[in-house]
Amino acid sequence: MHRECSLSAGVRLFLDYCRIEKGLSANTLEAYARDLEQFRSFFRPADSPIPDAEGVRQFVDSLYRAGLSGRSIARRLTTLRGFYRFLLREGLVDSDAAESLPLPKAWRTLPKYLTEDEINQILEAPGAEKPTGLRNRAMLQLLYATGLRVSELCGLQMSDLRMEYGVVTVTGKGNKQRIVPVGREALKAVEEYLSTGRPALLKGRASRYLFVTARGSKLTRQCFWKLLGDHARQAGVFRKVTPHMLRHSFATHLLEHGADLRSVQTMLGHADISTTQIYTHVLKSRLRQVMDQHHPRK
Repeated sequence: MHRECSLSAGVRLFLDYCRIEKGLSANTLEAYARDLEQFRSFFRPADSPIPDAEGVRQFVDSLYRAGLSGRSIARRLTTLRGFYRFLLREGLVDSDAAESLPLPKAWRTLPKYLTEDEINQILEAPGAEKPTGLRNRAMLQLLYATGLRVSELCGLQMSDLRMEYGVVTVTGKGNKQRIVPVGREALKAVEEYLSTGRPALLKGRASRYLFVTARGSKLTRQCFWKLLGDHARQAGVFRKVTPHMLRHSFATHLLEHGADLRSVQTMLGHADISTTQIYTHVLKSRLRQVMDQHHPRK
């Protein structure tokens, strides 16, 4: 016999569990909260009981009727599965109403990445005359050299970077830490930023964060997205460039130059190697293009 609990209360308990016990990132928590708010609002009033399997099926049917993509529906179903597993474990429901829901089949799109020439042009775009230019160049160099997520890059603290060993300690999803080596060019750009750019931005103020603004605060993800787009256009790369494209480029270029998949998985912080294997499909796709373009009997 399960304990009585409303849907709204169950959602609050689950999000608290994800934040406190699982230590999920703020971005993941926001996504879970959005998905579950949509689920909760489907069942009114606000204090309605936790839906059974039929209620969950009706909600999923409404997603299909709304014309959502298979990827969007799959993400919401993944959230519901985690939510109901939690409810069952806590004794708030008698059965897992989301257990038998099949995930929609969706084509997995290949990650977009930049060529090495495009990367080099973007890395050279920030000028070294201003402190912000030194900071931007250091951030771009470090992002491409390590494959960090943009939230990981902006969250780096001074103590995370070990210049003498050429490594950076990264706190990723679920507060899991990994150590990633940093190349010489990126270390040189960071050293130049630390010697003149960062002190000029801080103007005597203290900050534990590695990359700061002229106000002395931590540079945000949104600001980095904008400056990346600006430098890409400045470099003559006019397609939409995102921080994740640099992460994809890092992984793709490593594999193209002979890196093994396990090492790339470790550096990217992927929990499952199946996530990293998508980059092998990128290489196969590129080989197909090379064959079609250059083979004399194509």
